[in-house]
Amino acid sequence: MRPDIIVIGGGTVGAAIAYGLARTRHRVVLLDGDDGDFRAARANFGLVWLQGKGLGMPAYQVLTRGSIALWRGFSDELEAEAGIDLSYERNGGLAFCLGEAGFEKRRLELLRLHNQGGEGEPDWEMLDRPALERLLPKVALGPNVTGASFGRQDGHANPLRLLAALHGALARHGGSIRHRARVERIEPAGPDFRLVLEGETLVAPRIVIAAGLGSPALSRQVGLEVPVHPERGQVLVTERLEPFLPLPASGLRQTGEGTVMIGATKEHTGFDASTTADAAARLSRKTVEIVPALAGARLVRQWAGLRIMTPDGYPIYAQSQSHPGAFVALCHSGVTLAAFHAETLAGAIAAGILPESLSPFHQRRFDVPQAA
Repeated sequence: MRPDIIVIGGGTVGAAIAYGLARTRHRVVLLDGDDGDFRAARANFGLVWLQGKGLGMPAYQVLTRGSIALWRGFSDELEAEAGIDLSYERNGGLAFCLGEAGFEKRRLELLRLHNQGGEGEPDWEMLDRPALERLLPKVALGPNVTGASFGRQDGHANPLRLLAALHGALARHGGSIRHRARVERIEPAGPDFRLVLEGETLVAPRIVIAAGLGSPALSRQVGLEVPVHPERGQVLVTERLEPFLPLPASGLRQTGEGTVMIGATKEHTGFDASTTADAAARLSRKTVEIVPALAGARLVRQWAGLRIMTPDGYPIYAQSQSHPGAFVALCHSGVTLAAFHAETLAGAIAAGILPESLSPFHQRRFDVPQAA
């Protein structure tokens, strides 16, 4: 059956868009890569996070807040359709502060971000050490911890279950997933697009390029220049421990299974997704400075993934002017923005036009000329 829309990229971003399109009865084909691809989900920390996001880009703060507002309904529906528990919790989140200077720096950063919006009460507060200790009664904090910022809208979910649920619900709604499907080139075919894969071609009137670090080469073929680069993130995981950390923190969270995730680095090493002992040591030192008792926990896993980063760190959402019907969607916050991708963005793509609210995320903000 001829698809209405083909989504290139089966990661969290592409899968959320494809799911959103399929649940509104569009015939969707999702083209997934293979295990050798640089998948950002490998280093995903699972945070559904607002605090600290959007400095210098007010539209991103609005976008993130809107997605988080949709997340509960989105997760409930997705869990019911896929039969997978996403372990979503939205009880707030922490960013620990070390030293008095660190506490004041964090306070000023969040205050500048709030003033940028210019309205409403802050959705965060600064907790001094006594208040933080009352919030975390089972945590013996290190002597340098002076407090934390607490974001009321923050939470976390299981990123691997989210991806599996999106794939499962997409199929339930009649969508098709092609694994190990690599697009070699995109060609115009009258009002349609012809995607040439190894051994077959697919044709559709609309396509969405959400292929992460593989997106620039594909986008160029439909007149869109998208500047992205890889950023390596390494994560550590401990053995299962008795529950002690009730809230997720930036760089430290205990999962529902009891393991503690520690991360993540921000390294500019090109397309190198290997792990390093130096990163493990740095992450461990910082963690023990916050929670000294974790020095006795056994590490059971270390992994790395490559984030999709634009020059300013914010997403790219655009439709090609020279090839209408060809869209690109790129971001490094695929979990937080999953609800937005599945509902708002998928609806806009189905309608064939992106709303004006997404104009700040067009790649033209980088002054990259659109290809002929």
